[in-house]
Amino acid sequence: MGPFSKGRYFCLGIFLFLVFFSTCATTKGTGSDALPDSLPSVPGTLPHFLQEPEDAYIIKSNPIKLRCRAAPALQIFFKCNGEWVHQNEHVSREYLDEGTGLKIREVMINVSRQQVEDFHGPEDYWCLCVAWSHLGTSKSRKATVRIAYLRKNFEQDPQGKEVPIKGMIVLHCRPPEGVPVAGVDWLKNEELVNSLTDDNIDTRADHNLIISEARLSDSGNYTCLATNIVAKRRSATATVVVFVNGGWSLWTEWSSCNVRCGRGVQKRSRTCTNPAPLNGGAFCEGMSMQKITCNAVCPVDGGWEDWSEWSVCSSECERQRWRQCLAPAPRHGGKVCDGSGLATENCTGGLCTQNRKLLHDVEPQSMEGTNDVALYSGLAAGVIAVAVLVVAVTLYRKNQSDYGVDVIDSSALTGGFQSFNFKTTRQGNPLLLNSSIQPDLTGGRTYSSPICFQDSIDKELFDPLPDIKVKVQSSFMVSLGVADRAEYHVKAHPETFPRGLQRDYSTVENRKKNLLTPTGPATPAKGELKTVGIFGNLGGRLVVPNTGVSLLVPHGAIAEDTSWEMYMIINQEENSAHTDESCEILLGPEVTYGPPGLSLSCPVAMTIAHCAEVNGENWNIRLKRKTHDNKWEEVMSAEDETTSCYCLLDSHSCHLLLDRPGSYALVGEPLVELAAKRLKLAVFGGVGSCFLEYCLRVYCVDDTPHAFQEVVATETGRGGQLLEEPKTLLFKGTTFSLQVSIQDVPHFLWNIKPFTTCQEFSFSQVWCSNQQPLHCAFTLERYSPATSQLSCKISVRQVKGHEQILQVYTSVAESEKESVPFFMQADCTVTSQMGPKAFKIPFSIRQRICATFDTANAKGKDWQLLAQKLHIHRNLSYFAKQRSPSAVILNLWEAQHQDNGDLDSLASALEEIGRIHSKSPTKSPEKPSSDFT
Repeated sequence: MGPFSKGRYFCLGIFLFLVFFSTCATTKGTGSDALPDSLPSVPGTLPHFLQEPEDAYIIKSNPIKLRCRAAPALQIFFKCNGEWVHQNEHVSREYLDEGTGLKIREVMINVSRQQVEDFHGPEDYWCLCVAWSHLGTSKSRKATVRIAYLRKNFEQDPQGKEVPIKGMIVLHCRPPEGVPVAGVDWLKNEELVNSLTDDNIDTRADHNLIISEARLSDSGNYTCLATNIVAKRRSATATVVVFVNGGWSLWTEWSSCNVRCGRGVQKRSRTCTNPAPLNGGAFCEGMSMQKITCNAVCPVDGGWEDWSEWSVCSSECERQRWRQCLAPAPRHGGKVCDGSGLATENCTGGLCTQNRKLLHDVEPQSMEGTNDVALYSGLAAGVIAVAVLVVAVTLYRKNQSDYGVDVIDSSALTGGFQSFNFKTTRQGNPLLLNSSIQPDLTGGRTYSSPICFQDSIDKELFDPLPDIKVKVQSSFMVSLGVADRAEYHVKAHPETFPRGLQRDYSTVENRKKNLLTPTGPATPAKGELKTVGIFGNLGGRLVVPNTGVSLLVPHGAIAEDTSWEMYMIINQEENSAHTDESCEILLGPEVTYGPPGLSLSCPVAMTIAHCAEVNGENWNIRLKRKTHDNKWEEVMSAEDETTSCYCLLDSHSCHLLLDRPGSYALVGEPLVELAAKRLKLAVFGGVGSCFLEYCLRVYCVDDTPHAFQEVVATETGRGGQLLEEPKTLLFKGTTFSLQVSIQDVPHFLWNIKPFTTCQEFSFSQVWCSNQQPLHCAFTLERYSPATSQLSCKISVRQVKGHEQILQVYTSVAESEKESVPFFMQADCTVTSQMGPKAFKIPFSIRQRICATFDTANAKGKDWQLLAQKLHIHRNLSYFAKQRSPSAVILNLWEAQHQDNGDLDSLASALEEIGRIHSKSPTKSPEKPSSDFT
């Protein structure tokens, strides 16, 4: 076949292809979208594209749409990666351009993620349009389709720098690989850096941040933010410290010579204040003082010349001689000669007379009279002085005898340091034995458990001084309630209690009647545990005893000259923070603190005990807050990075930094079946309805002090007896039930009903108990009244899970029964403590720590290093926004360590910081102990 034949067959094929597609389009257009056959066209014109397909990105699994529009066009089809797209995948429509009268055809196709992923070619997935007219065909541009993504890790994170003032700062950032390429923004202290409003900053060159001349205000935490259409990624934070090296001031004038005579020294000085070193800048090099020698001219004291010859005897019968102070004359401040320069004497040997009397008769008489007057005057003055002294001494002693002994408490003069004597709580069973350890008041206040302040100190503290009146500025002694031992004079400002709140203190006796509801302006509703305290600028701690719930009010959180009556309430009614629609469960009690209008300058630290077994990624634990319409809203997740509040999760407690009063609850959502919560198991016993019966009651309750308190209260009312120390069981979210069985019962002594030796709780009952106790009972009957002992085992196990054994060995005889010495510090009645003694860190030491770490310096002793050494690694941006980050970190440490009574962890952290930086080469080494001892 020749070339001509090949061309002819090719043209014929094209013609048949056009006729085929035209017929198909006509058939498809018989619906509402078809246009009449009389639609005009312009023969002899190639199709012209009014809209060509554009490049597109597939986000996640969402398909993209490619559009194409041409006129005049009989047909338009897409070709992707060299292959025609099937006709059924096209969506087309025709309409008439009223201006030109041409047929305009528009076609659209969808491209899915799967299509792009399945394509493996030398280039990206592409598509183009081919349009036909009577004259021929036209092709559009190629449009590429790519899957959009953004990697997690930056190719280069910015690095922290320390630069001198007016130096250049260059922070490099290479964003993660992504399609499309990610854009880069810069954040400084979580705020966007805008180079358009600051000519000193340039963020356009290769994603780098360039500051031409560093200023002090440029110090801060910088973060590179990469963004594309898929996601946002944050780099590691780079801390930039702009420091100022010290500069010398001008020299002062030379001082005067330090000696009056001979060789001495002159000094002049200068100070390193032009400028003073800042943010770890180097101190001035060189000497701050100069000395030079000087020679001071010695003073010459005057000396008398020899006496001159006597003069001729005068008519007065006298002669004279004189001398001058010229041997030598006084010079350079020397002393003038002592004595007189003129001498006079009688020159007749007593023969010359005046007024017809001999001179030697007249002169001695005059001298004798003068001497007598002087003698008598001196004696009179001495007698008067002695009399005055005797009277003064008598009056002073009489005045002193009118006053009793003045007792002064020297502790008020000791300043900001408090004496602390921390002791470890005696080991043993807190449930079965009452603690007998008394506070040691000789070396400072001792708390065996800071969560409760004992009333027992009142008697020891005030018995030595039964009549003393104590004037207090804080309400710590008021909270002790010793009204019969001390009188309180509290100065209250009219604006001290907003919204009409009034003071109402309760005595020891009143509080013993109502342990958790001290007398106050408001009475807690049914189903609530409430504690109240009055706090001022010194701060303090508020505790709901035996519940694992406390509130730390930091020093300075409340303005000076202002006091607030604060309260904390635990809701004991049916919990509302849990919803049946979700998989959330309540992990601790619902806690409310207030009052609502409370104004704070820094966040308070609230501690809530929880029952979750925190391990890895098993839980999603969230904090919720009740809104005004009594609905619960999510505040944050325990792993969130937020600046609104902070959450530190320990194995048994959650420590929250909050600045908004309200109701809070800790809820958890299990992410895997391995997620577990802790159950507290306890067995109590008591005589049944018949004296031969004995009842064993087994309780399974969420492992929080508050939840177990309900069990204690219930059994106290029943007169129950604790038979075994409570134990802990891990209950997993595997949907398997909890079985409780009684074993090893001596059947020859005791009888138990058949089919009652094993009882079961469903999974939902246990998992969603929400702090409400579950219990089951085993009733045993002894065959003989002589049987006085019962021994058996209680097995509590989760099907295909953990098991605990409670060993029971008890006496059931009425005469041998004793009241249950329930734990939980039943005599704990003081629920608040105010002032410095509420804190473990003395205020003066706290101030020095904050002053050391709040400002970054060349040695790196900043608050971030303090947080790291105290094992606070997460959400540091929350502390960065605080006025004193170090103070808030220490508040969190105080809340976290309230159950142990020592400062070892803090001291070890500070010692380690000092030891690390004392080894680093610096221009002016500093001993680590100098900052923190």
